Amino acid sequence: MSDYNWCHGPSCHTNKTQDRIRGVKGSKVLRTRKIKTYNGNQGFYNWFCSQSCERDFCNKYTQQIIAIAPRTEALETPIDVEVKTRTDYFGNPYKQKVIQAIDNA
Repeated sequence: MSDYNWCHGPSCHTNKTQDRIRGVKGSKVLRTRKIKTYNGNQGFYNWFCSQSCERDFCNKYTQQIIAIAPRTEALETPIDVEVKTRTDYFGNPYKQKVIQAIDNA
């Protein structure tokens, strides 16, 4: 597998920056950036050169991305809420709600 990917930003090749200019005089082009990939990282930074390109991609393809795994109902996590009394720096008591997830396994 290649150590590089091309940026997937839909308008990456239209950004007017010096590092995107390629070609010889008379036939110059703006080219999409090449991104170094890191095998341990499966995140977006293996596919996009910037957050701007990532946002452009997400904004353009939101419907297709959501179609991969549509959510038809809300997700819920069972929790337990405890009210604990604590003391501040000056020794004054105050109450704080502590949320803990319940393991149903």
